[in-house]
Amino acid sequence: MFSLSELASPSERQGSSKLLKPWWEVFMEYLVVLMLMVSVLSGTLLLSRDRVVCLPLDLATTPTNQSTSSSSGAVPQPHPPNRPPTKPPPLPANPWTPARGRRTHLDYQQYVYISQVCYHEALPWYSRFFPYVALLQSLVLLASGCFWFHFPLTSARIEHFLAILAKCCESPWTSRALSHAARQEEGGEETGPQDLQMPPPTLLSSPSIPRNRQSSLDSGTDSPLLVRSDSASTATPPSPCPSTLSRTSSLSSVSLSRARVPASKSPVVLDGSRRVASLDRSDGEQARALFERVRRFRSHCENSEVIYKVYLAQTVFKLLLVVLIVGYTTPLMGSISFTHTCLPQAHALTGYSAFECTHALASVLHKLLLAYISLVGLFGLLSLYTLSWILHSALFVVVHPSAALRQYSFNKLRELGSMRDVPDLCNDLAFLLHMADQYDPLLAQRLSVFLSPVSETRLLEESLERRWGAERLRSMTTVDPEGRPLLQLVALPRLPPALFTLSQLVVLKLELITDAKLPAQVANMTSLRELHLYHCTAAMQPGALVVLQERLEALHLTFTQAAEIPGWVYSLRGLQQLHLSGRLGCEGGVGRGWALGSLRQLRHLRVLVLRGMLQRVPGELGEVAGSLVRLEIHNEGSRLLVLTGLRRVAGLTELQLQDCHLERLPSALLALTSLRTLDLQHNSLRTLEELLGLAHLRRLSCLRLAHNRILALPASVGVLRALELLDLGYNQLQSLPPALFNLHHLRRLLLAGNLLDKLPAEVGALTFLTELDLSGNRLESLPPELFSRCLELRSLNVSHNSLGSLPPGLSNLSQLSRLDLRSNSLEELPMELGFCSGLHGEGLLVEDWLLHALPRHLKEFLTQPGSPTGKSLESHSRPDSDSFPYFSATQWSFSSALESRI
Repeated sequence: MFSLSELASPSERQGSSKLLKPWWEVFMEYLVVLMLMVSVLSGTLLLSRDRVVCLPLDLATTPTNQSTSSSSGAVPQPHPPNRPPTKPPPLPANPWTPARGRRTHLDYQQYVYISQVCYHEALPWYSRFFPYVALLQSLVLLASGCFWFHFPLTSARIEHFLAILAKCCESPWTSRALSHAARQEEGGEETGPQDLQMPPPTLLSSPSIPRNRQSSLDSGTDSPLLVRSDSASTATPPSPCPSTLSRTSSLSSVSLSRARVPASKSPVVLDGSRRVASLDRSDGEQARALFERVRRFRSHCENSEVIYKVYLAQTVFKLLLVVLIVGYTTPLMGSISFTHTCLPQAHALTGYSAFECTHALASVLHKLLLAYISLVGLFGLLSLYTLSWILHSALFVVVHPSAALRQYSFNKLRELGSMRDVPDLCNDLAFLLHMADQYDPLLAQRLSVFLSPVSETRLLEESLERRWGAERLRSMTTVDPEGRPLLQLVALPRLPPALFTLSQLVVLKLELITDAKLPAQVANMTSLRELHLYHCTAAMQPGALVVLQERLEALHLTFTQAAEIPGWVYSLRGLQQLHLSGRLGCEGGVGRGWALGSLRQLRHLRVLVLRGMLQRVPGELGEVAGSLVRLEIHNEGSRLLVLTGLRRVAGLTELQLQDCHLERLPSALLALTSLRTLDLQHNSLRTLEELLGLAHLRRLSCLRLAHNRILALPASVGVLRALELLDLGYNQLQSLPPALFNLHHLRRLLLAGNLLDKLPAEVGALTFLTELDLSGNRLESLPPELFSRCLELRSLNVSHNSLGSLPPGLSNLSQLSRLDLRSNSLEELPMELGFCSGLHGEGLLVEDWLLHALPRHLKEFLTQPGSPTGKSLESHSRPDSDSFPYFSATQWSFSSALESRI
């Protein structure tokens, strides 16, 4: 069974396809229908009444005595030549006398036989088959007229175009955009945004302009030619046809401002004010989807000319078919006559050789054939006109007339000032619009709404203003680790206008925003100091650039290619921090390894962070050598070949070269006499023999060499007298040189993830040591000097080792606040942990079973959250709870031993 929707779909497609049928196509369809009617009428007459009547021409009265040779085809004379004709006798008085006349001695069956034989032998073929040939020709003409609607390569595009055109006419945004354009035309306002610079076209003052503009507004979005059957239940009473209004409307431009669209169809109210009622959420989403649909269909259709070529071939085929029909039909018109002489081979059966036959429908068929040829001639003239319209169209003045229909320009809309930014179209989409113009020129105007970038921009602005208001943005504002207000916006089509009203915002992060345009309203963000752009195409108006040049202090850019970096970045003269993340290197060797612009205008730049694949340290850094104090290069595992550019920034105090695949300490470091922090983590360093060359770096206080392949630490490390932090974690060290412990200013020593099996007793010389990380090694014991002399120790991490016990003296570390003993071979915890008041709370990290083995009061002391008071810190043991009494050292040991025995 078929559903009603399936049965209605052919009529629906037929109703929508007529938008692409110009007047000549409609006229030709009517002509084809008339041809079909003529052919069907002729066929009906031919089947019901077509026959011939034949009489013999021989005068022999005794056909049985004649020889068979008389059937040779010679027609005998009616009278012998040597005897005059006899005078017929007078009529008798008796009414029943036999009929007079020439006797043929033929019965009814012989007449029927002769009529059948002569019908096929005497009548020409065109008299017998004209209706069928005409019907076949009419069907071919009918099929060729709509071939481009059913051809596989064109039907899908045509249906898609008609669906888009119907959506454009039904969308409420169409009326909104046309109304807005009309108001701007009246008020002399520009259509596009401020940054869109278009030459203002001259406005026409002819009376036809207001009429066209009025018809574009009053034609409505529910034309009965475009409304589909599935929307009939929700549609309001249809408005007049757009084409009718475009031809009959005579309203003046003054009445345009007073026109109102029915409230049931569109929320637009033309009250003369600048703002109108906004669309609801569903209408806005449908309009945005329609913009994207039109964009994709345009890119798909403008790449080919298949529709134009198929229509041209269809027109040429129809014209050639008409020439063929007229060419062979016209000579055959004379063969259709009323009388025919028949010479059947039936002398032996009838005794006659020639018969005179009459065709009953000859006169009717002759007139129908004449009418049919006339219709075909008119059809051919229309086909010739169509071909001339295709090849010599007068719509546009171009160099090649054959390309006129493959280009479509909206010059009329630009002259009216309503849609100045609509782009010109080409190829199949242009041809379809030319065909639609023959039906109704207003259809292209409605489609132009969804081709206009300014219209799409206005829709996005209204949608963003509705969905991303100031209240919602304030609710999304968070606080960064430094306590500053932060707002992060991800995957928006453009920036919401309410964003520029947040005057308290300090940090703004924009990620994956396709059109991150900063207008002059950014001046309202008086507290903005840091901006993050993650894969955003950021454009900036001159007014916004002036503001950011004075206020912006930190800029973070993430991109794919260096060409995506906007040029205004290099003009932010007040910028102090610049973070660039992306592909910074150029293809072309070492000499061209820098793809950025000049940094000369960044006079206050102090921090530069580069995350990319550089081949050399750019020499252009010398342009900011006077202000740059911190340089970070994260090379993502690519080898940094040339580091001579570091000599041009001798004023650096902090340098990070991570993931640069360095195998030795760069010699260019010797020029950085002001260096305080050197970070070479995540490289491929194997030896540190060049440490001796760093002796004159007297200000170097931080050295990070973690995540390398260092096998041994040379004794030359002792020359770094000012070192306060040394990070050698996650290398392959098996021992530590005694010279390491001559660094008396060392406060943090990080040796995690190595192969150490013993910690030298000389570690007690590091009296200022506050943090020691020995996790992930092979230590079986710790020297007692660590607990007896390193009294400033606050953090001790010995997890993931093989410690069996802890040496005595742990109670001396009164400032210890973090002790990590996990994943060792400890059997018990020392009772001296009770003297480490800093471990109160969560400072001790150990397995639960070891913690439960402690006395109850000690376990509660170590696990109870909170911090002891100042008085308990002075007495080393007295907490602020009455359930935990005071004990001296001797009493504490005796009580613990007694509890363990019990």
